[in-house]
Amino acid sequence: MYGSSVTKDGTGAVVRTGFVDRVEHMEELRSLRSDVASGRGGRAITVDGVSGMGKSALLREFEAEVSAVRGDGACRIVSTRCQPSIGSELRYGAIVDVLLQLAEEREVRQPGVFRKLLSLTGQGAVRSAPEVLSAMVPGLGALFTLGKEVTEASLASGSMPFDSLVPFQQGAAARIVDALLDFVRQGPPTLVLIDDIQYSDPSSLLVLDRLLRRLPGEPLGLVLGHATDGAYADGPGEMVEELLHDWAKDRLLLRRALEGLPGEAVAELVRFRHPDAPSALSEQLVRLTEGHAIFVTLCLEEWRPDAGPRVELPRSLSRVVQDRLRLLTESDRELLVIGATQGETFLSRTVAEVKEAPHNEVMERLRLIADQHRLILPTELPRWARRESTDCYRFAHGALRGVVYDQQSPQQRRSRHAHIAAALTAGLLLDSMPLERRLEVAGHLRRGGSQCLLASAEAHYGLARDAAMEGLSFTEAERHCEEVIKAVRDLPEQEESRDRRLIQAVELLLSLTEVRWRGQHQPAGGPDIDVLAAEAESAAGRRGTPALAIRTTLLRGKTLLATQGLVPSLDKLRTAVALAEEHGDPVPLFVARVEYGRQVSKRRLADGLAQLREAERMYASDPCLGGTGDPVLQHARNLGEMQLGITLFDSGHVSEALTRLTRCAQRLRQESLKAELPIALNYLAQVHVGLGSHREAEEILREALDFEAGRGGDSGWHAYNTALLAALLVQQPAGRGKALELIADAWAETERTWLANLVPIVRNLYAEVLVAAADGPGDLLDEADRLAIATCVETQRSGMIRSEIAAHVLRSRILLLRGDTAAARDQARQAVSILNDVGDMPALRTEEVLYHSAVAQAAAGAQEEAHALLERARHEITRKADLIDDDLLRDRFLTQVSLNRDIRRGEGIDQ
Repeated sequence: MYGSSVTKDGTGAVVRTGFVDRVEHMEELRSLRSDVASGRGGRAITVDGVSGMGKSALLREFEAEVSAVRGDGACRIVSTRCQPSIGSELRYGAIVDVLLQLAEEREVRQPGVFRKLLSLTGQGAVRSAPEVLSAMVPGLGALFTLGKEVTEASLASGSMPFDSLVPFQQGAAARIVDALLDFVRQGPPTLVLIDDIQYSDPSSLLVLDRLLRRLPGEPLGLVLGHATDGAYADGPGEMVEELLHDWAKDRLLLRRALEGLPGEAVAELVRFRHPDAPSALSEQLVRLTEGHAIFVTLCLEEWRPDAGPRVELPRSLSRVVQDRLRLLTESDRELLVIGATQGETFLSRTVAEVKEAPHNEVMERLRLIADQHRLILPTELPRWARRESTDCYRFAHGALRGVVYDQQSPQQRRSRHAHIAAALTAGLLLDSMPLERRLEVAGHLRRGGSQCLLASAEAHYGLARDAAMEGLSFTEAERHCEEVIKAVRDLPEQEESRDRRLIQAVELLLSLTEVRWRGQHQPAGGPDIDVLAAEAESAAGRRGTPALAIRTTLLRGKTLLATQGLVPSLDKLRTAVALAEEHGDPVPLFVARVEYGRQVSKRRLADGLAQLREAERMYASDPCLGGTGDPVLQHARNLGEMQLGITLFDSGHVSEALTRLTRCAQRLRQESLKAELPIALNYLAQVHVGLGSHREAEEILREALDFEAGRGGDSGWHAYNTALLAALLVQQPAGRGKALELIADAWAETERTWLANLVPIVRNLYAEVLVAAADGPGDLLDEADRLAIATCVETQRSGMIRSEIAAHVLRSRILLLRGDTAAARDQARQAVSILNDVGDMPALRTEEVLYHSAVAQAAAGAQEEAHALLERARHEITRKADLIDDDLLRDRFLTQVSLNRDIRRGEGIDQ
């Protein structure tokens, strides 16, 4: 399989070479093609290798081979490359390229279809990715539009309901994958090649993640090329490596690494490049280069027939480049340094403006350098520069560009980046530029030093807003926010717009990352959320604007909940409500009251009930709240309504809770987004369980799980609903195995999402399922005990008292099953003691705590104490039953709930 090929090295440079060796890797790729062509189902392969090792040559050779196959075994081939850029992160870049190629082929088979698909964009691919995608992907335009409206309103109010925005991003990815697979199914079996995946934007990676999970059974194979050596620090390379590792671990793709070329392959390459070279030349090359493809190529470029078998291997690539640069005049070297500062690809006009030289002169000098010195090559203009009168060049090797770029002092680099940014923005408004140009400008401003700090902050904040609103590309938006914060922190405090930009960037960044907050479980490299919130709160105090003070205080309350626990959070949220009451604006007051009411319910049910009832009254009576379509207010209303429903249930008002939550869930089912539906269904299922309606509860939980499965992605509430379903199934004789499987999945998902308020609840449910599944002392009980102990420890810090009480009850039950009655009694007393101090708690049935404590006391011989606890539990059951106004429901509550039956009978307590 040796032969001539035009290819590129790991950095994108065209290299005319012979394709050699890689027999094993080519056979792996051929096997993939055979599986896809024969209908055995799709799968994915990643080809890893350091830059210049030949991975791109392998992919291009494979592409050529697949294109040449006709008849049986033939496949359609679609290829693209993720582009390195100083701005980076062109949203959906690779995915748009793939879809366009698939759609163009469909246009050939069905004339008019493709033109119809792109009729909305006018200019097709030169327009924004969301526009192009919306034209090709059914339903995506409406999703983008709705997502933009919600995000825009959220940004304006400073209260982004990000748990409502995640479905937009997941939904967009799901629709794009559906469209891509639809295109594939309408044509022949297809292979998609994406090279340099290390440069991929996060939005494309999200689509690829969903696509990989859909490949089995589809007539589609995926091949990714990945440079593993981190040749370019700027970009998502580290995130891509983590994703590839996870995909391989989950068996979603196979990874194959390229090593150095073996001796016979180098010999073949030498014969191809220099047929008359002595045979000893290839032996020298193997020994000196260890088969590294790009070094072999460079050495062969330098070799001359009069050198015989002697090979001069440079000590470094830098040495090769420096030797070549010495052949240039000082003026020409400066041109290349300016070009390298712009990037691997650069414009002659930009170089001329930075050098302050006539453009015609610079164009001629660059043409001669390209013709005579093999350092740069003419290339196609980037899309954003196609209307400009300029030539475009790229460096022959990306590593060569890096060496040239390094021929500057740090200040020279900063100064040139600043001049390039100025040249690219001259006479233009930044927001009116194509996205690619804005990214390019922002990248240079970021590197332009202190003189560019404010401009960099402005540019990156604009990109962050657009990434979040236009493309629902939240990861890209986060990165731009981080750049804004870095820049404004370095600005002088007297800079007028410093505090305003800091607050905006922190609000957006924390809103975007809220679903991933892990508090003290902060991921490596993630933002210190409470430090950021405190900075924003201080900045708002300096500005003296009440609205900003309310927003940042509310935000600080949320970060404190994640990092320091419930009590510090409640103090801050209470302050936010007080500030909002002083300010008199009903909108921030309503949002703050809902948030405070939701959280204070975890500490004092009565306080939460009062706050949520007042919020409900405000929404119903004030037209500026209930009379608007503001999505932020709608989100707060939804959360407040369902929280009020479950708080009523926890307080014993079962009938009212059932009515309210049934009505709320039905209304949410009718909404276009249904963002909060899984939460409402969770609460509704809890009420049905409390009424003994297990079949209805199971149906509701399965609805919630099916809904989130279609939406995709990890979710704390999906984990909670899974855990609740497991707790139901474990009570059925045939459901034990499935329950154990579900609860393990629920806990794994909880660990990945780590929502502070849900973690101890799901952990306790895990322990509860294990206790129910255990036949007696053994591994299941031991694991349940470890989980309950972990919750006791965690809740001491977090202040989640309800879960602490439940964990002590679980430990009491476990210890009793082990026969340790004294320890079981101590745990039971501790649970009751805390309950006596705090009163009724959410997600915790008071009667259950009292009953299990009574059983433990009875087992330990404390009969008087046991009967007192039993009577309290019976009183609680009677109180709740008296609040149920439906006779049938009341009867179910008293007779169909096993706990209630046990309490009324005094089961397990010696009468």
